[in-house]
Amino acid sequence: MDPLGARSQFLEVQSLHTWDQLQGVHDEVDGENHLRKEKDKLTNHVNSLTSPFPFRQDINSKIVLFNGDVALLNCTAIVNTSNETLTDKNPVSDSIHRYAGPELRDELLKLKGCRTGEAKMTEGFNLAARFIVHTVGPKYKAKYRTAAESSLYSCYRNVMQLAKEHAMVSVGFCVVSTVKRAYPLEDATHIALRTVRRFLENHGENIETVVFAVSDVEEPVYRKLMPLYYPRSKKEERISLPLLPADIGNSEGEPVVPERQIRIAEKPGNLEDDSGDDSLESDLGLVGSHAFARMEGDVDKQRKLILQGQISEAAQQKQHQRNYNRWLCKARAEDLSDIAALKALYQTGVDMCGRTVMVVVGRNIPVTLIDMEKALLYFIHVMDHITVKEYVMVYFHTLTSEHNHLDTDFLKKLYDIVDAKFKKNLRAFYFVHPTFRSKVSTWFFTTFSVSGLKEKVHHIENLQQLFTCILPEQIDIPPFVLEYDTRVNSPYYMAQPSGL
Repeated sequence: MDPLGARSQFLEVQSLHTWDQLQGVHDEVDGENHLRKEKDKLTNHVNSLTSPFPFRQDINSKIVLFNGDVALLNCTAIVNTSNETLTDKNPVSDSIHRYAGPELRDELLKLKGCRTGEAKMTEGFNLAARFIVHTVGPKYKAKYRTAAESSLYSCYRNVMQLAKEHAMVSVGFCVVSTVKRAYPLEDATHIALRTVRRFLENHGENIETVVFAVSDVEEPVYRKLMPLYYPRSKKEERISLPLLPADIGNSEGEPVVPERQIRIAEKPGNLEDDSGDDSLESDLGLVGSHAFARMEGDVDKQRKLILQGQISEAAQQKQHQRNYNRWLCKARAEDLSDIAALKALYQTGVDMCGRTVMVVVGRNIPVTLIDMEKALLYFIHVMDHITVKEYVMVYFHTLTSEHNHLDTDFLKKLYDIVDAKFKKNLRAFYFVHPTFRSKVSTWFFTTFSVSGLKEKVHHIENLQQLFTCILPEQIDIPPFVLEYDTRVNSPYYMAQPSGL
């Protein structure tokens, strides 16, 4: 299979260490130390949970992390990252062209370009690799992150699909999407690793080796994230589980795009069901049994015991922290990509005081269609690291309907579950475009159901009021909110002095 006359600098992939092999004590210790620094007491609660990327030695034996030039690999095919005209000048492409020879450039002209996310194949010419698979990574802009994620997934997926269709034994990947395209390296690495992992699980029975060829800058990121998707032991799987991101894609590793979703989930069961003390002993790994009873217990009963002197305040706080940690660990282990795709909760800029701004879009929460337990898990997962310091929340109540309204019992449960830092560091809650009914409901909720929140809630009738607290360039406002505010409040704006 190797071309005649291959030069000595080319490397046989069979000679490279696979991911499941020990690469010396130094590498193993470094990896363990990194994971120990990352993990915390949450690890103690994950032992009963199953990772979405379990330890698979058969898959790990196919994976190679190689610090070097992908053009030097002697494998069935290597990957070239380029632009839409297949003329990009980047270190990877330049090296491939240098070793392949001028015939490659002539062959690329015949392809007439390549669209973002696609993959096209040519001969390897003077390379040791038989083929070159050319793919075009997306240009990254935060505003179009979902589209960029889908395109980058397509790059890796289409390369692997070509490998399967052409019965390739080995594939050498460069890091797709170059620095010029501004894709954040760590985000791109998550997509690369999970896409290849899922393909090998589902379709990779005949692929023997996949090489990730990286540079000195890229290698530490890959070494950091590979244990999340390719754990080399049950222990490493358990340690890595809490570190997985909320969005791990679907069963193929593909990001979930809202427009492609026909149905998100069945309507959840009775959220008011509380099976009492027996539910506290339920298995955390069971799917479909609501966590409200399973994790938190009867909050009112616990408070009664405190008042009766049967449970100390310190013991209550300790129990609450344990319950919250279990929720957080569950959130980090769950596939929450369907909830993330709703774009109902996201981080934006900072307010006038430099505090992080979190946005909640009420109309994007289809309460009757989604699993509200997963919505709660997603809220905890996203907010946990935000709430370590002061922050504010902006809730757009704009154009919500009955199926968007959160039940007060759910909100109270959420408020009772979250860690103390959520409440302590929340400095303001801006309720934008409230209705009379929502104002009344909010007053009752903050007066009789929870404490310490009422003085933080501010009803905002129009965006101009909001901009006195948060500059327009510091908050990403959904287009329908802008359109509604302009239409409804235009008389108000016209009546204001021109200096405002």
